[in-house]
Amino acid sequence: YQTTLKGLTDVVVLERYSIACAAGGKGGGFLAGTWGDGGITQDMHRTSFQLHEDIAKTLNIESYRKIDVLSVNGRRKGDNVATWLDGPTVSSTIMDRGTAQVSPYELTTKMMTAAEANGAKVVIGTASGLTLSHSGAVTGVQLEGGGELDCDAVVVAMGAWSTLLEDWGVGQGLKVPMQGVKSTSLVYKDLPAVAIEEPYALFCAEDSRYHTHLEVYPRPNGEVYICGCGGSDYVTKERLSKGGDCESPEQILADPLRVQAASQAFESMLPGALAQRHGGKNLGPQTVQACMRPCAPDALPILGPVQGTKGLYIATGHNCWGILWAPVTGLIIAEILTEGGSKTVDISAFSPQRFMPTYSGRGRARRDEDVGEQW
Repeated sequence: YQTTLKGLTDVVVLERYSIACAAGGKGGGFLAGTWGDGGITQDMHRTSFQLHEDIAKTLNIESYRKIDVLSVNGRRKGDNVATWLDGPTVSSTIMDRGTAQVSPYELTTKMMTAAEANGAKVVIGTASGLTLSHSGAVTGVQLEGGGELDCDAVVVAMGAWSTLLEDWGVGQGLKVPMQGVKSTSLVYKDLPAVAIEEPYALFCAEDSRYHTHLEVYPRPNGEVYICGCGGSDYVTKERLSKGGDCESPEQILADPLRVQAASQAFESMLPGALAQRHGGKNLGPQTVQACMRPCAPDALPILGPVQGTKGLYIATGHNCWGILWAPVTGLIIAEILTEGGSKTVDISAFSPQRFMPTYSGRGRARRDEDVGEQW
């Protein structure tokens, strides 16, 4: 989308399954512009937070809105900011009044539609390797089952699956150390009192009864999205590779035990609001799903050109901020492709080179560490 706005319209998006089929359509869509303040990702947060508001106006993103955040304790009765938090052991306080939200599926599909209107194309297929010239420049993307897409630049933005680039024979000792943090999420529908009349996002304390730390995002269409269900699965490269149990997006499924636990934790906090839907019948969540957050060992993005392979770029490793950082990541890549470098944000700390053998050695030594669920 951002590249086509800069006049480079001969762009092909190679999508393995469908647009927004993974985290790009199943994430929470929480946007916090100041939560990176004082850290190395501050400019990513602040710049992209503003870009979201701008894109929402341009593309008529109906799910975008500003929303306050509450800090919630589900085990201690006390005062509540939201009247619908009427459970017998719940209390809440204001946490942040400067946040926003968007539905990732609407954002992703509308940006792709706008990019197509500007000349971009979507091709459904699976990349299996790259073709390089004698000088080591990218000239094509090889497709599984045969065929090739000719090109002079490739951006690898495959989320956790970006680690497979290591096996494509490019870059001198190229490493893309990555784990996919696979987590369950739920969607309850038809909760207007929560999602429309008095909307607040919730960040809930750890609940030892259910082993959850819920994050709750009411949406303007009456839905309520829930993550922080606990029990995340740390997916290695071997499981993401061909023949692995997480080889493709359609294999990333919800954990039934975490669905049950998260449902119970959520429903214990707002029995009154739930009693108003469907004649008081508790139907549970209407959607249960899972997706993966791509995490590098140092919890920072892997973003920028790959040294030694002309025309190859990586944009992945955004952890839990994938939706927030999506617009600025697109802008950064667009600037690199059309202007020779990032003009908006200094991305030197996110360079793929930090994991190369000739770099400090920090990334290579940490290749097998669990990444944790860092903010």
